[in-house]
Amino acid sequence: MAWNESGNGKNPWDRGRNEGPPDLDRIVREWQQRLGAFLRGGRGAPRAAGPAGAQPNGPLLGLLVGLAVVIWGLTGIYRVDAAERGVVTRFGQYLESTEPGLRWHLPWPIERVERVNINEVVSFKQQTSMLTADENIVVIDLVVQYRRADPVKFLFNVRDPEATLQDVSESAIREVIGKNKLDFVLLEGRTEIAALTERLIQQTLDEYRTGMLVTKVNLQDANFPSQVEAAVRDAIKAREDRERLAFEAQAYANDVLPRARGEAVRRQQDSEAYRARVVADAQGEASRFTQLMAEYQKAPGVTRRRLYLDAMEDIYANSSKVLIDASEGGNNLIYLPVDKLLEQRRQPAAAPGQPVRAPEAAAAAEASTATRDREDRRTREAR
Repeated sequence: MAWNESGNGKNPWDRGRNEGPPDLDRIVREWQQRLGAFLRGGRGAPRAAGPAGAQPNGPLLGLLVGLAVVIWGLTGIYRVDAAERGVVTRFGQYLESTEPGLRWHLPWPIERVERVNINEVVSFKQQTSMLTADENIVVIDLVVQYRRADPVKFLFNVRDPEATLQDVSESAIREVIGKNKLDFVLLEGRTEIAALTERLIQQTLDEYRTGMLVTKVNLQDANFPSQVEAAVRDAIKAREDRERLAFEAQAYANDVLPRARGEAVRRQQDSEAYRARVVADAQGEASRFTQLMAEYQKAPGVTRRRLYLDAMEDIYANSSKVLIDASEGGNNLIYLPVDKLLEQRRQPAAAPGQPVRAPEAAAAAEASTATRDREDRRTREAR
């Protein structure tokens, strides 16, 4: 038979050589069959190993399978840090939450674990432009800080929690800015706007059950667009001038109005006092006249003389003239310049060493001395 005849399965160059070991591909296929039978619980038997009936070593196969199982089980060991929480899922369904420490779960593909850091504070910055209540455009720079407070809600309730938080933050700041005017947003309202935005964001996240906790919302900058910067600055300057002039006018009013009110009250009180005095004087005069008339009707002569004496007393009391009645005396008349003496007494005394600057008083004293001398001589002659 020729070497290349049909049915000859031998290589002609191998004639006379010893038969070698079985084919390697065949051995691998047999191991695969044995492993499949082992995993199926021993059901089925491997096919014949070939013409020679060679079988792979059974203990070696078991050792390999056991080693593979041990390695597969070790892949389920995991560690949870102090700031983290572990979320275990079995075939994608939530199973349990694990605390910090060294843990174990059924390896993949049966169970999986997701570690979530619940203490880490994450922040993101958001810039957007929007309209205020008075229809002005304002550019807002917002910084939001948050934590993943509930890992189960964070992983399972919302598909993309971070993107949801960004959308909620933009919606909240637009709502708050849209309810306030430009002056309030740019000047004194930044703190209040940040607080309102934080409260609104947290309320929306709680409704969505995202498991995130907003720790701080900062309104870093609130400004107008650069295209209208010059016009807005002019408007702000005009508003500040208006406020300044209003304050000055109020200060002037606060200074003038109280004084005017005080002057009005004073004049009113003076007029009331004058009216009361005039009315009281009139009533007193009327009462005095009534009483006087009653006395006059009782004794007309006495009352008339009394009135005369009172009137003369008032007249002479204010007069500087001196009248002397000498009709009942003798022929001698002594005249004393009483009026000059009274005037001299009213004048201040001169200081020592200074001449008296009252020529009228000196003349009156000389006249008085001459009169006394003349009267003395007449008296002596009459004796």
